[in-house]
Amino acid sequence: MEETFVPLRGIKNDLAGRLQCYRQDWSGGLNAGFRILAPTTYIFFASAIPVISFGEQLERNTNGIVTAVQTLASTAICGFIHSIFGGQPLLILGVAEPTVLMYTFMFNFAKDRPDLGPKLFLAWTGWVCVWTALLLILLAVLGACSIINRFTRLAGELFGLLIAMLFMQQAIRGVVEEFRIPKRENSKLREFEPSWRFGNGMFALVLSFGLLFTALRSHKARSWRYGTGWLRGLIADYGVPLMVLVWTAISYVPSQSIPTGIPRRLFSPNPWSPGAYSNWTVFNEMLNVPIIYIFGAFIPATMIAVLYYFDHSVASQLAQQKEFNLRKPPSFHYDLLLLGFLVILCGLIGIPPANGVIPQSPMHTKSLATLKHQLMRNKLVSTARKSIRKNASLSQLYGNMQETYNQMQTPLVYQPPPGVGLRELKQSTIQLASSTGAMDAPVDESIFDVNKEIDDLLPVEVKEQRLSNLLQSIMVGGCVAAMPFLKKIPTSVLWGYFAFMAIESLPGNQFWERILLLFTAPSRRYKVLEKYHAAFVETVPFKTIAIFTLFQAVYLLVCFGTTWVPIAGVLFPLMIMLLVPVRQYILPKFFKGAHLQDLDAAEYEESPALPFGMTINDDDTHSFGVGAQIGHQDDAEILDGIITRGRGEIRHIHSPKITSTAPHDEPRLAYSPRSADRAYSPHINELRLEQSPRYGGITTESSQTPRTARISTLGQSPHCKP
Repeated sequence: MEETFVPLRGIKNDLAGRLQCYRQDWSGGLNAGFRILAPTTYIFFASAIPVISFGEQLERNTNGIVTAVQTLASTAICGFIHSIFGGQPLLILGVAEPTVLMYTFMFNFAKDRPDLGPKLFLAWTGWVCVWTALLLILLAVLGACSIINRFTRLAGELFGLLIAMLFMQQAIRGVVEEFRIPKRENSKLREFEPSWRFGNGMFALVLSFGLLFTALRSHKARSWRYGTGWLRGLIADYGVPLMVLVWTAISYVPSQSIPTGIPRRLFSPNPWSPGAYSNWTVFNEMLNVPIIYIFGAFIPATMIAVLYYFDHSVASQLAQQKEFNLRKPPSFHYDLLLLGFLVILCGLIGIPPANGVIPQSPMHTKSLATLKHQLMRNKLVSTARKSIRKNASLSQLYGNMQETYNQMQTPLVYQPPPGVGLRELKQSTIQLASSTGAMDAPVDESIFDVNKEIDDLLPVEVKEQRLSNLLQSIMVGGCVAAMPFLKKIPTSVLWGYFAFMAIESLPGNQFWERILLLFTAPSRRYKVLEKYHAAFVETVPFKTIAIFTLFQAVYLLVCFGTTWVPIAGVLFPLMIMLLVPVRQYILPKFFKGAHLQDLDAAEYEESPALPFGMTINDDDTHSFGVGAQIGHQDDAEILDGIITRGRGEIRHIHSPKITSTAPHDEPRLAYSPRSADRAYSPHINELRLEQSPRYGGITTESSQTPRTARISTLGQSPHCKP
């Protein structure tokens, strides 16, 4: 994204870029057919369940003025409008925890004011929304979103892990509350007797952990050894929402022998209940708000505007991370402008506004990446088997698959076809074909295992379209009418789902991976090298990694502690924004520039990026300590360990790949000065104190043959000498 603070230029650039691919946003979703329902259902539950929980929390905090009906309606309306008129359709909108905190604070302020009170609470929040919208529109017009370029991995991943901690905190807090008497309930009821409260709490533990465990297992069903392929795929796509239904059904098993209120279930009025729809005409009462409170609304509006600006922009940024290899342009400025108008709309009809949410937005992108992988995999498997039946050679088979891959890439009208294609064939496959004389002879599946090889060839791509966002918004809106059925879901199932979302947001977070690395025993760190890992593991000393991670962890705990402070806790995004000057001006004084770029590359200072399908020499792979072929990774977990490739980082797991078996007159070069100069790192022995027992037994450091330091030839032609 271009950094520009010229008024309206950012909005103009966003519209110009997104309008050119607007038609393809719809055709891409329609072409996916019924398979689009899998990511739609997945993100629908990820969006609706937290919104219902937040609505129940608001119902308690506002004495029933704002309920789950309003939070669901806001999420559905804003999501529907954004999916059609928004710039980035991967961004998911919803009522989030900061909105709940602000509305609770504003209600506590208004309820004791005789000239305001609960009666004019929604009318006053309408004015707060008006001021908030004006500030957001002003920020969008002035190009404030250009600052997002300054948010590096340090801030983005810290914020993502903070949100995961807040979701897990809500899950733990909810389970603990199952052992207590809820507010505004009659403590003399039978279900609130000590023995029944304990029984309710223990049953809640069973339901919560049951949903968490089965949801995590079902989401990885494609890697199961049992069941047919279509059954495993069905469970992986729809297993999580299915588990919600299963554990809700289990909650009714002991219903005849226990009090009615056990287990506790969602509480919300039906949308057709008396007074449930009075908020829709709140704009008629806005002029009844005293003038002092109209202008006083600017104070909470400023806080909400900062919250929405940060949450909305960072959620959009995390949904468009470079590792997803998105082909369509971003739309930060225009989306912030649209958010301003949505906030006005929500304020005028008396519902809390929705904004971009985490972790739902990056979860949406990941689910669409898995969808794109499945669609392309099926087509390439068909092409490979057809080529084998026609007695094609290995090079012809690879060429046919490359041609099929290119045909499935819809060229964008404003740019040439993408340079990223299939990854290169594995060196082991080439060597096997050469040793058997099958390089130019017909190949069979004993040399080219179709099911395993194709997963290694496919790059990470995302099915960028608008249909899944539109459908999930419509489904959230349908929850308003289905409220009598939703109230049958136990609250403990919701707490289990909150924990599931927190855990699901961790894979791919480099900050989390570095934390795990700190707790890894020195004698076991070689296992990090045998799996997917970021380049910093081999180019940055372990001591530097530890210090950087500890700084980030302490800062995370400070931000988390801030959320516990009454009123001021809603300003925790300001702590995240403070990381921009800290990263740009302070950290370079304590860390070497090269190490800092590897740990937290910034767009304003990064070196040329490595191409996605970069070639790696076999010798280099052995110098990294990966001495054998690593096992196949199933497509269900294709994104579980994703790390940015676009910022001079590479990951190693499979044996080296080459572009083709056909001879090249002019081999393609993939060169990055920073990576090429430092691909070899002497500190690798810090991680590999012992050689892997899997590859030659345990060897002490003194008995190992010392390696000679050399400059890596990563990405260079075999004919080029360093």
